[in-house]
Amino acid sequence: MNEHYPRIRHHGPTRRGERLLIRETIRITFYMPHDHVELATGVSRALDSYIQAVGEGPETVCGWAPGGGEYSALNADQWARIRHLLRPERLVRFADDHEEGFLDRMVKDGFETYLSIDGDPSHPTGYGFTYCARLPWRSPPEGSVSVLSATLPTEYLEQHGPGRVRELALEMASPLRFSTGHAGLAFEFLGSRTRLLPEIRAELFRYPGLDVSRWGLLCRQGMRVDGVHWLNFLGQPVLGELEGAAGLRARLHSPGTTVQEIEGERALVTLGLWPEAGDLAQGRDLPAYRELARVLEPCSDAFSPGYVNAWRGYTEEEVRRWWRRFLD
Repeated sequence: MNEHYPRIRHHGPTRRGERLLIRETIRITFYMPHDHVELATGVSRALDSYIQAVGEGPETVCGWAPGGGEYSALNADQWARIRHLLRPERLVRFADDHEEGFLDRMVKDGFETYLSIDGDPSHPTGYGFTYCARLPWRSPPEGSVSVLSATLPTEYLEQHGPGRVRELALEMASPLRFSTGHAGLAFEFLGSRTRLLPEIRAELFRYPGLDVSRWGLLCRQGMRVDGVHWLNFLGQPVLGELEGAAGLRARLHSPGTTVQEIEGERALVTLGLWPEAGDLAQGRDLPAYRELARVLEPCSDAFSPGYVNAWRGYTEEEVRRWWRRFLD
C-alpha cells in the first residue's frame, strides 16, 4: 500500500476469462458548457498533451472504438479519423437543423461527438481519454455540458511524481473552456459500473478521497462543482461567486492547500503535494478536503434521491452519506 492511498485491484470472470475489473486510478475531468464547434481546438490540444505525456502503445493507449462500435488499433489511418472527428467545422451547426432521421440518432445517443481512446480491452492499462460533446441545440437545456475525462494508473503517479501529474492536468486545462474540473484518486470500473459498485462497498466508505465517476450524470453537471478532489479547477461563474482566487485564499487555511490563478479568470485549488485517499478506519478524514467542501458547498452539486438509481445495491441513506462524506 502506498502511504497516500491503498492499492485496490478486484478481478472477476468475464466472457474473455478472469480479468481486472476494478482498480484505483487518477482521473482528470473537465465540464464545459459549450458545443463541440467552440471546443474542438482546445480538446485537440488537450489530447496532444495527454498523448505526449503517456505515449502510445500496448502499455498505455493503443486503440479506440469509433462511435462506440468495433475496437480498432491506433495507426496513421485511425489517427486521421480521430482528427477528422475533432475538426471544428460542421456542415450543420445546430441539432435543430439536422434531418429527422439523423437527429433522432443523435438524440438517442445523447451526444453530438464521442471519442474514447484506451488500451487493449483484454489487457486494461489504466490509461484512457474520453470526450463527449453535448447536443448542439440553439437553446441548450439548462445545465447541459460537454465533458472531457482522462485517466492515469497510479503507477504513472508513482513513477513520475505528483508534480508531473499536476503539470499535465494544467496543460490539459489551459486550452479548455471549462466551468469546473478536477483531478484526483478515483475508482475505475472496467465493466458495468452499476454491476460492480457493490463490490467496493467496504473501500467506498473507508477511503473518502477515492471518487466514483458520475459519468451517467455528467452531461447535466452544468455550473455546479462535482465534489472535492486533490486538484480543483474553478472557472466562471463559480469562481466569481466565491469572490475569486483572493476570496478562496482568505477562506482556506489548511497546511499544503494552495490557490493558483489561471489565465481567463480561472483558478486551481490544490490540496497537498499528493492525492490522498484518507482512511476513516485510522481516523484520517482529510481535513483539507473537508475545509474546501464547506467553502464550495453553496456551488456544489446537491444530492438528489434520483441519483440512487445509478447505485444498485445501495440505499438512499448510503448514497447520501457517501455524497456528503466531506460535509457531515
